[in-house]
Order: sequence, then C-alpha cells, then structure tokens
Amino acid sequence: MKAKEVPQIAGAHLFEPTPHADARGFFCRTFDADVVRSVGLDPAAFVQDSVSRSVRGVLRGLHLRSGAGEAKLVRCSYGRIFDVVVDLRPGSPTYLGRAFFELSGEAQATLYVPAGCAHGFQSLTDVSDVSYRIDRPHDPAEDVTIAFDDPDLAIDWPLPVTSVSERDRRAPSLAEVLKQREEGSPK
Repeated sequence: MKAKEVPQIAGAHLFEPTPHADARGFFCRTFDADVVRSVGLDPAAFVQDSVSRSVRGVLRGLHLRSGAGEAKLVRCSYGRIFDVVVDLRPGSPTYLGRAFFELSGEAQATLYVPAGCAHGFQSLTDVSDVSYRIDRPHDPAEDVTIAFDDPDLAIDWPLPVTSVSERDRRAPSLAEVLKQREEGSPK
C-alpha cells in the first residue's frame, strides 16, 4: 500500500493498495496503520465504520460537519463512484479547492478527507458500496449539507442525477453556508 498526497486539497491523501489477483478473485489490504501513520495521521483516531449502498445515478452530498468537523477514510468497496472533495477550511492553502476521483471496487483505493472538507459522490454502476471510517461519533445536530448542483462549485457530475435524499435536495448554496459560518450560526 502506498500513500499519495492530493495537491488540490491540503492534507488529503489517497491510499492505493496492491491487490493480489488470481483465478479466485483478489485479496488486498485496505487499511494499514503504519502507512496511515507515515503521512502523519493517527490510525487509532478512527472510531466508527459505516457503509452505504447506492444504485446508478444516486448522488450523496455534499456533506460535512460543523464544530470540530469530521475526518474520514472513504473507499468504494464494490462498484464505481465519482467522488468529490471541496476544501472549506478558511485557513487552508487550498481553501475552496476541489478534487475529483473515481473510486472503484477493483482498485480498492481509500481517500482521506480532512475535517472541514465537504464530501459527496455519485454511483456510476448499478450497485456501489461505499465504506467510511470516521474519526468522531456521528452527531446529526452537526450535519451540514451544500447543494450538489451549486453553480459556484460547478461540479460536472458524470451521470444524470436519478435520486438524492430530501436533505440533499433542499441543501443551501455554498454562499449561504459560508455566510452562516461568518455569522456564527452552527450550520
């Protein structure tokens, strides 16, 4: 497994495993504490694992957390997704930077998304399973959502959006979220 920096998002990393394939399928390590530690992250900081399943065209995001934020490791364990990270940390050298990835069950790469960054993805296959390893217990009161179709972000989602949650459908624009932040509102 090797770690690569993501230049568009300061502090983000892509962990690429080395799958061993044969006639039975493949085997690969998807998490390695030593490799995580080598880029300055504490592997013991991750306290919760979650998984989502989506069908082709489903879009989830853009999500982040208020307060101390939430760092996460994201991996597509089955299928393929178009993954997006937006840096919303005001002091970051890559503030408002965006990075795009195709994560897949074949590659099993894991993306580290730093706290303070918005994250979302779209399923590109009939079924996509996405695994998350999160560094804080989830608190729904801290959930923040930004419109996936925000014109200021101008994200070119690869497929027509077939389904989003009601929360994502009603999400405010990036400008509204940033204004609420400046005014000291929790969301």
